[in-house]
Amino acid sequence: MKNLLIIFLLVSFSLAMAQQDSTTTTKKHPTKKSSFSEKVYYGGGVGFNFWGDYFRISVGPMVAYKVTPKLSAGVKLMYEYINDSRYTTDVTSNNYGGSIFSRFRVIPQFYIHAEFAYYSYQHSGKILNTTYDSEREWVPFLLLGGGYSQQLSRNTWVYAQALWDVIQDEKSPYSGNEPWVSVGVGVGF
Repeated sequence: MKNLLIIFLLVSFSLAMAQQDSTTTTKKHPTKKSSFSEKVYYGGGVGFNFWGDYFRISVGPMVAYKVTPKLSAGVKLMYEYINDSRYTTDVTSNNYGGSIFSRFRVIPQFYIHAEFAYYSYQHSGKILNTTYDSEREWVPFLLLGGGYSQQLSRNTWVYAQALWDVIQDEKSPYSGNEPWVSVGVGVGF
């Protein structure tokens, strides 16, 4: 099933790219060239979870470049702090990493997304009044999926996206084929 999903997304992305190339060459009216600053956009996310004895906060700035009106590519950074007190031992984590991504807009609202991320995880806590730190482990992720965004005003939009990790590294803190779902509001500068 995982291989079928990968093949489907790669073929869809290839077909979308072929369609993009054919539509840009058949335009009858030349368009004004955009400056570099008009093609760069910034964003990111701030996340938080809290439920009972579990607390997580994360920040993830990103910058991207519009290669074409439909295709963009960029980089992201990520930092998250987790404090999990649900167990006998409180566990805290300071995780960080980065990723590169590409996004293709099939239609203005719907996009397909591919991202390679590399995150570092380390846990620390106390067992019988002894503080411990686990080894820091770097975990690769290849996230494929898509999303929907709707512009609300010139610089504001809402979005929802679902991404699946197709690598499924054994060191990953995420189990199985559960999607990474994010929903939010984007505000431009």
